[in-house]
Amino acid sequence: MAREILLNAFNMNCIGHINHGLWTHPRDTSTQYKTLGYWTDLAKLLERGLFDGLFIADIVGTYDVYGQSLDVTLKESIQLPVNDPLLLVSAMAAVTRNLGFGLTANLTYEAPYLFARRLSTLDHLTGGRVGWNIVTGYLDSAARAMGLDQQPEHDRRYDQADEYLQVLYKLLEGSWATDAVVADRERRVYAEPDKVRKVRHQGEFYKVEGYHLCEPSPQRTPVLFQAGSSPRGLAFAGNHAECVFISGQNKAATRAQVDKVRAAAKAAGRDPQAIKVFMGITVIVAPTEQAAQAKHAEYLRHASPEAGVAHFAASTGIDFAAYALDEPIGASTGNAIQSATRQLQDNAWTRRRLLEQHALGGRYVTVVGSPEQVADELIAWIDETGLDGFNLTRTVTPESFEDFIDLVIPQLQQRGRYKTAYAEGTLREKLFASDQAHLPADHPGSAYRHTTPAPTGALHHA
Repeated sequence: MAREILLNAFNMNCIGHINHGLWTHPRDTSTQYKTLGYWTDLAKLLERGLFDGLFIADIVGTYDVYGQSLDVTLKESIQLPVNDPLLLVSAMAAVTRNLGFGLTANLTYEAPYLFARRLSTLDHLTGGRVGWNIVTGYLDSAARAMGLDQQPEHDRRYDQADEYLQVLYKLLEGSWATDAVVADRERRVYAEPDKVRKVRHQGEFYKVEGYHLCEPSPQRTPVLFQAGSSPRGLAFAGNHAECVFISGQNKAATRAQVDKVRAAAKAAGRDPQAIKVFMGITVIVAPTEQAAQAKHAEYLRHASPEAGVAHFAASTGIDFAAYALDEPIGASTGNAIQSATRQLQDNAWTRRRLLEQHALGGRYVTVVGSPEQVADELIAWIDETGLDGFNLTRTVTPESFEDFIDLVIPQLQQRGRYKTAYAEGTLREKLFASDQAHLPADHPGSAYRHTTPAPTGALHHA
């Protein structure tokens, strides 16, 4: 039976996200990002389209590598200014019933004890519709802003992340028993004291002693997203991630990347199909191919290739502005995003070629065509690569999401490749078509779950 495609809208609490420069388009409303109506209208639109979630990216720090300044970043609003993504959720949850929310937060700069409370609070307020995109950061500008001389080395960031997750599992899964809250008015007992346990953790990066501040939320631990594709990032994903976000440029390379993700899960003792893999993609669609191509040409006139290259410069740590247009750009062995720097290793890249690649302001795969053509291509990506779904980027907002919902979704539904109604349950239950709101038994986080009687030592040691 053909698999249904999972779909997140990919967005950020800012003006310029992936496809840069399109804020200048007369129909684009992204400059309204700082108003609640912008986000509640988007949430209602996405729920009308039966999107699984709104995946909200985030960044700590600024893109100051290109030209060794913020000039292009500020002029084109390349993820600056950028507001907090978590504060959007309550308002959007209030106007929707099923839409999930994938929230990016950088664990390097978030104390796990307080962050656990924020996650539980949002999981309660949304009725279990929250996911966390785990990131460790890659910008030296962020490290300096947070009081460090530079960010920790790439693999050490993942070592810290492993321990961070241990602390979160202990708090979210292990501090409160599932039946700790009884709310017994007659006995004047809201929570049974013997079913709430202090967490004690002493590790290399964190020392925590205390009770989780929240009672168990519908999912306890939110759905765990992650986007690392380096060897160390894949090992981390194999252990912890339930959904992995990758960036593909062609089907063969994407197939290989999907296989690596599933192999990492297997190596960690988990079901290889326990991870849902999403790829970022841009879609420009119109009722006919000719109209779609005309729309694409119109968007290109407003896009900023230079802003796209400036964004990519921060991802690699390489100042592309320092190179002549046709001067070969050497690969870097720096401390930024390893998957980004690997793209430059064939030594065939120049600033001119990068500008061409970023013609639409970003470098994600772009599908342009009629509804039938777009549906054909999306299905081909799923069937030929093993992907589970897509993170759909925005171009002109909200037009690009409206076009997809009105034109592409019906095509996918007619072919049996997209749901016609939401399933019941939490975000985890919806994504995995299960009746389990909590982490599955083969996930390492489930081993920390509070049971009665207490598991020997499981929650009191690092």
